[in-house]
Amino acid sequence: MTSLDARTGRTDRRLAHARWLKEGPLVPLLEVLNRDGEEARAIGGAVRDALLGKEPGEIDVATTAAPDDVIRRVAAAGFKAVPTGIDHGTVTVVIDGHPFEVTTLREDVETFGRKAVVRFGRDWKRDAERRDFTINALSVSFDGTVHDYVGGLADLKARRVRFIGDPATRIAEDYLRILRFFRFHAAYGEGLPDPAGLAAAIAAREGLGQLSRERVRMELMKLLVAEHAVRTLAVMTEAGILEPVLGGVPLLASLSNMIKLEAALGLDAGPVQRLGALGVHVVEDAERLWQRLRLSNVERDRLTSMGDGWWRVTPAMGEKGGRALLYRIGPERFTDRVLIAWTRSDAGVADAAWHELATLPRRWTAPVFPLRAKDFIKRGVGKGPQLGAALRAAEDAWIAADFPRDKAVLGTLIDTTVAALTGA
Repeated sequence: MTSLDARTGRTDRRLAHARWLKEGPLVPLLEVLNRDGEEARAIGGAVRDALLGKEPGEIDVATTAAPDDVIRRVAAAGFKAVPTGIDHGTVTVVIDGHPFEVTTLREDVETFGRKAVVRFGRDWKRDAERRDFTINALSVSFDGTVHDYVGGLADLKARRVRFIGDPATRIAEDYLRILRFFRFHAAYGEGLPDPAGLAAAIAAREGLGQLSRERVRMELMKLLVAEHAVRTLAVMTEAGILEPVLGGVPLLASLSNMIKLEAALGLDAGPVQRLGALGVHVVEDAERLWQRLRLSNVERDRLTSMGDGWWRVTPAMGEKGGRALLYRIGPERFTDRVLIAWTRSDAGVADAAWHELATLPRRWTAPVFPLRAKDFIKRGVGKGPQLGAALRAAEDAWIAADFPRDKAVLGTLIDTTVAALTGA
């Protein structure tokens, strides 16, 4: 059982095994900030993940030092300081190419949505109490001592994502916390979401309409690749939260099958691929998601390809038909479309025919169309629309013939194409 000093939040838990606390660019940063009466700690996600035995991604730092003092100290040490959020107390410090967000402790003076009035402080407990979830408010000192002011360790052990304080109040401060609640539950929670948090999220769900599309997209994409994405999205659907986000009915069975296929085929979890499984049935769905989530044009085009006739993709098309499709749309979109079709078929993950089709890009690389304009000009085809038509017709015939390379066969193909166009 972990013992706790209620005043300091100090526990007997230590992160002695965390290499990033002992070596690397974080060490000199903490050394610079941990002197002359000031204190700095790693805080948030890095601490949470380290306690779960995971390697942290970005490492955030909280400090009692004021922002201008942070800038002065790191500049004197030869580090780069960028005032990325100076009004809110955040300075990005870059050491050996590694960025760290360093934020001065804060406490709320007045809150009204995301525009809360804050002041800088020195109270670690009050700073922790203004964060979103208990598991994100853990901090660790330079010596590896973990500090917990809000019950984050117990919730981490129970795999429970819980708001700090009153869930409705936390959500009213920023409605994005509704999506973050589900996203963190999908990544770290077990079982059903915390009842109080779920009830507050349902009650405040109309507030999601106030959020920017970019922020909604960011949370949804992260949720889609979380460990328990499907069951969390199912809860969101039952709660009336997911459909307004997508603007349509979610295809949870297709997403569930997509995740199984990724594992079976050794593919990385891809948020766009999973979004297609969840929300794209026809091409128009891709356009809707592009607008609602402000997706990039590349993401929109990829989703559009997924919805473009996936129902015509089947192992019955054979290796030859598969090569033709792969040539026309490329490996990534071919894989997307095959997997979408597979997820909506009656075939299971172990189906050999579907497996052969899905893995075709691993066995075959599409060749370059070997014919050029000069090949047709030599045979009397004039430049302009007729020449373009000849090239397109020849390419179609070349694909239908399964990509021949023999010069004699190619010559016959040119002659046949020219004859069909000219009537000769």
